[in-house]
Amino acid sequence: MPAIGFPPKNVTLLLRLEGAVVFASVLVAYAALGGNWWIFALLVLAPDLAMLAYLKDAVLGARLYNAVHTYAVPLAIGLVAYLVGATALLPFVLIWLAHIGIDRAVGYGLKYPGLDHHTHLGLIGPAKRSAKLADAR
Repeated sequence: MPAIGFPPKNVTLLLRLEGAVVFASVLVAYAALGGNWWIFALLVLAPDLAMLAYLKDAVLGARLYNAVHTYAVPLAIGLVAYLVGATALLPFVLIWLAHIGIDRAVGYGLKYPGLDHHTHLGLIGPAKRSAKLADAR
């Protein structure tokens, strides 16, 4: 039985697979747009700068992290950019989506405000290691 507040393993696996598919699809789209791979490499971790908000407050940090790590925000910006003809922004939107996709694929999910190492995909980091040790006992 999964821990309360966490999805069962089959749901987590599906969400991680979804992230991998998004990542792969975005790479194909980025290549099709002729995106610069040096810029991709330089910016792919940029969304994690939102974690700097944790220095101010854990709840604020989680909220800002979640706002930057949801597919809705870059997709909305991409749609608006496309509709108004600002297509030069599309490679940056794709880099952002790639970041979210790979985060999901490796198990980094949206954060629970105020709860270190708790995400919608389960525990991460030290909390996950501690939970595995406790289960082994």
